[in-house]
Amino acid sequence: MTAAAGEAVIYLDNAATTRIDARVAAAMCACLEHDEAFANPASVHVAGRRSAQRVEHAREQVAALLNAQPRELIWTSGATESDNLAIVGAARQRAHRGRHLITMPTEHKAVADTFKSLQREGYEVTWLAPAADGVLSVTDLDAAMRPDTQLVSIMHVNNETGVIQDIAAIGECCRRRDVLFHTDAAQSVGKLQIDLSTLPVDLLSLTAHKFYGPQGIGALYLADRPECHIKPLLFGGSQERRLRPGTLPVHQIVGLGEASELAAGQMAEDLHHLEAMRDRLWRGIRDLPGLQRNGSGERAFPGILNVGASGIEGESLMLAMEPVCVASGSACNSRSGESSYVLRALGRSDLEAQSAVRFSFGRDTSPEEVDAAAKRYVSAVERLRAVAPQSAESAS
Repeated sequence: MTAAAGEAVIYLDNAATTRIDARVAAAMCACLEHDEAFANPASVHVAGRRSAQRVEHAREQVAALLNAQPRELIWTSGATESDNLAIVGAARQRAHRGRHLITMPTEHKAVADTFKSLQREGYEVTWLAPAADGVLSVTDLDAAMRPDTQLVSIMHVNNETGVIQDIAAIGECCRRRDVLFHTDAAQSVGKLQIDLSTLPVDLLSLTAHKFYGPQGIGALYLADRPECHIKPLLFGGSQERRLRPGTLPVHQIVGLGEASELAAGQMAEDLHHLEAMRDRLWRGIRDLPGLQRNGSGERAFPGILNVGASGIEGESLMLAMEPVCVASGSACNSRSGESSYVLRALGRSDLEAQSAVRFSFGRDTSPEEVDAAAKRYVSAVERLRAVAPQSAESAS
């Protein structure tokens, strides 16, 4: 069963991208429509200076959200670029001190594939496995450290399961060893409180479109510490401290700044709403036999609910659920046809990983949408099991 023509879409894939907030869009449009905002912010004339003022105001807005200094933020095209710049830039900067790096197999591909690329350059990478609940043991991290270890990269909130890592404890472990710590915080910035004035984080990646800002703009936080330096990946201009040259997209930066200010003002309200929507959906589906919840527990972000149903193939389930929009795995890997490498790293079998779908909620998700999605999910699972009952029995 597929979606009927004209049937309203129910969007529960906010971990892939959120709808841009109307207030953010208005700020961007105002920026595009005003004559004083079109100029290149690197230009020294009055129009350029006015554009530069908007850029720096947005930098202050993002810094306020993170309790960081504006000078510690570098504009990028998004978290993927920020991850690459942080990881490769730090590894190459410190290569003369050592070439050992540490990460996890459950990281987003923007991190995992970057480490694999560094392995091909001759760096040695230790891939630390999490516990069954997805959480990294800091004891395991400490034991994996070596005299030549230079960088650790651990995601704050996992994009598939919502598991939250203890980045404060991880950062402290790294500081004791004089090892740089990077975290991909694409799923947590704007949603969870992050205080970079106290957290022992050296490098942090963020992107606007995960918290109601525009796609195509993000930032890299680079702590203002003598030990924290990176090499650039791009060349050709003096923008962003020569670490990320290129003409800045003023309207997108303004959008990120506006999204940051809005998030800072309504984070508690948003978090309460996400918890209510997740719990409502779980109540609507939890009595379904053979259901497995992935990444649940105390250390889970409430905006994500990842569940698997025995005997069901995730892609077929997604099609059967339309017009409810969910994901199987992460958005960057959803077209590959592979089962989730994140769930396999948590000990799930291929069949279990293939059966999983990710619901992710947003600021504008309504109770009515959640109720409709729950009914659609239960109906789709029951219908698919009826079509292939032997496969359901073998998987249970």
